[in-house]
Amino acid sequence: MLKKMIVTVMLGLLTGFGIGTSRAQEASAAKSAPEAEKAVDAYRLDFSVNELEEGKKINARQYSMNLNNGDSNEIKIGTRVPAEVKQGEFQYLDVGTSIWSRIEERANGLAISARAEMSNFAMPDQQQPRPVLRQLQIKASSLAQLGKPLVLGSVDDPNSKRQFQLEVTATRLK
Repeated sequence: MLKKMIVTVMLGLLTGFGIGTSRAQEASAAKSAPEAEKAVDAYRLDFSVNELEEGKKINARQYSMNLNNGDSNEIKIGTRVPAEVKQGEFQYLDVGTSIWSRIEERANGLAISARAEMSNFAMPDQQQPRPVLRQLQIKASSLAQLGKPLVLGSVDDPNSKRQFQLEVTATRLK
């Protein structure tokens, strides 16, 4: 009789524990279900690096990236150039274009933060062991409207009458 009572109590405890665990798992699943079902908006950012001379566009380079709301992304294209720091010691320089961006939805538009770094050889035909590089950098943040181009920043080239602009256009992906 004592054995039956112990077995009954043990089964009751195990069953009660199993039900409690099952209920806790169901409650946990119910809490995470709305978060999983919450849709994340995705966007395409089209960047244009415009080169102007005396106000007239003479060149443009296009770059694009896709981002989810609240995320950041980066595009990098270029060359790693070795530069000798000391005899036999080399350091590599990144030469090219790098664009980093982060977006966040707001009630009145899309908040865009961007960083663009562009570098190239100041004298492409140079045959010297130490390359001379020209660099441009724009860091900016602004509120963009979907489908409308926005100039995030511009810089003047101190060695010419040229100006460089970083422009972005955001579109929602379906």
